[in-house]
Amino acid sequence: MNSLEQQSWQSVHDEVLRRIHTREWKPGDLIPKEVELAEQLGCARATVNRALRELASEGFLDRRRKAGTRVAAHPVRRAKLDIPVIRLEIEGRGQKYAYGLLFSERRTPPPEICANLGVTAESDMLHITSLHLADGKPFMFEDRWVSIAATPTILDADLEKISANEWLVLHAPYTRGDIYFSAVNASAAEAKVLRTDPGTSLFLMERTTWENQTGITSARLLFAPGYRKHSAI
Repeated sequence: MNSLEQQSWQSVHDEVLRRIHTREWKPGDLIPKEVELAEQLGCARATVNRALRELASEGFLDRRRKAGTRVAAHPVRRAKLDIPVIRLEIEGRGQKYAYGLLFSERRTPPPEICANLGVTAESDMLHITSLHLADGKPFMFEDRWVSIAATPTILDADLEKISANEWLVLHAPYTRGDIYFSAVNASAAEAKVLRTDPGTSLFLMERTTWENQTGITSARLLFAPGYRKHSAI
């Protein structure tokens, strides 16, 4: 997409958002059809479509086939969370990154992973645990299950040199995911890996991704004390 097309798409996005914010289009209102908007704004229908899709993904519009596009009844901007490469996150903090593979085993999944990924108890999975370090100190403990059916080439990856986190970001595109954040007390085993005291409060991120209806991976990411998560909204 060239800069002129990008600007045209963004200008349509901004104009539609202005109409929503000024209540020219009120919550629940049916907005003009794409062809009508394209004529009003002097641009291609495809440009309008791109802008409306983006606004729908941001939570401002409700788009339904054959029912048209309405202003969301309760417009709420949705925060977007990208899946970061932990190595780049650490290096972006100005720290030296290191990584160690602790465990890797091909096996069938436990019940909680079956529930998370929608796989059966007989599914072929790869269970991986690893430790990511920043300036030689534990940064994050990764406990991950990967569906071999969804990503068979992970069996060829050298996971002692590249983390499953980074390999999956590079090689396993996803269409949707779930992320849960919570605080947990470190178990004795977790405390030992993260070099802290048992019972210490830790930041936990649980993340599952799919490609359409196919579960790819479910990860439990436990961060060392003092970790802060930042996300723009």
